[in-house]
Amino acid sequence: MEYLLFTYPNCDKCEAFKRRLKELPFEGCEIDLVRKEGKARLREFLAYVRRDERGAIVLPLFIVLNEGRVEVALNTLEELEVWLKSRA
Repeated sequence: MEYLLFTYPNCDKCEAFKRRLKELPFEGCEIDLVRKEGKARLREFLAYVRRDERGAIVLPLFIVLNEGRVEVALNTLEELEVWLKSRA
């Protein structure tokens, strides 16, 4: 199992999510959506992207892959905590 964390610079919610992930025993990577490669990678997961009332992508986007398939896609620390408890 691995994770992908899609983020944007100067995103307070993204920074908080990264801090929490450092406390967990998961392997994965952060993908910066400012970079062309990051935007291209996000296209693979458009079905899991949430948008706000203005149409902007809700970040961070945390995706857990299990054997190459999406197990879960989350946007908030609260969602992460609920998911973690469901796995216990």
